[in-house]
Amino acid sequence: MTDTRLIHTVGVNALEWLWAHRDGFHLEPDVDPETGFLERFKPVGELALICKVLFREGVAGARQAQLARQLIDHAWRDTLDGGRGLLRGQRVEPISPIPFEVYLPFRELGYSLPELERAAVLNHRSDSWPAFEVTPTRRLGLSAFQRRFGLSPRPPETEALALTWLARTPEPWTVEGHIAYDITHAVFHLTDWGENPDGLPPRLAEYLTQWLPVWIDDWLDLRRWDLLGELLVVDACLPRPALDERAWHAFAVAQRADGAMPALRTIPEGEPEEVFDVVYHPTLVAAFASALATSRALTALTQAGPS
Repeated sequence: MTDTRLIHTVGVNALEWLWAHRDGFHLEPDVDPETGFLERFKPVGELALICKVLFREGVAGARQAQLARQLIDHAWRDTLDGGRGLLRGQRVEPISPIPFEVYLPFRELGYSLPELERAAVLNHRSDSWPAFEVTPTRRLGLSAFQRRFGLSPRPPETEALALTWLARTPEPWTVEGHIAYDITHAVFHLTDWGENPDGLPPRLAEYLTQWLPVWIDDWLDLRRWDLLGELLVVDACLPRPALDERAWHAFAVAQRADGAMPALRTIPEGEPEEVFDVVYHPTLVAAFASALATSRALTALTQAGPS
């Protein structure tokens, strides 16, 4: 099993980079709605999810916990203008699930925006909500988010799961990049981002236990760090995480000294904003993988007892 300190250090460094580059999480209020005003919400929602994981797992040191709290406060107060940015997004595209998806982890962390909550409830009642065309994995995620919000999922999660690639457990050698991301997110939604590992059906856990090491080796050899990080999260969601030493060591070596994690091979050159858009996601994933894997490693050590 990998050295817990190495795993933890990856997350510490990632959070330092995210805090130093917090202004990269910004909206573009003057952009034409037809060109994707809501696209800038995605990084903010991912940031909130990862900060929630850090608080939940309880493995952050004092500095890391402080930065996570400062990041989430900054995102709510400054990036989202106290949530008012989400309201604007909802008005721009009334049936879009994006404002709801971004809001939920903030709500679970204690932030509140009653007007947006009323809009979410209203949307949930409409026939357009379950008819809104998304991939099967995202539909599963929306159903999981509805449950966490306190609504009855439309469609039920079991029904949504049945349409995903992972639920059908196809030939494992057919997995490519897009499929692999769908697999990882199906696991995230089923386990509530690692909070409830028992949410992963046993037959899927068995399938992943058998084939995940092969996929990890593949994307490690390709030095595709963003996807490798997500697969390391999936490993931490399994009943018996492998915490593969070779993969974690390479993942840590790939991380830049300032905490940034490249998406593929190395970090590109370019304008700061363009580089941020490439780097923020793998760096968030590094923080996520580190928090969950550190927690699982410490649990395993505790259960093993003194040697």
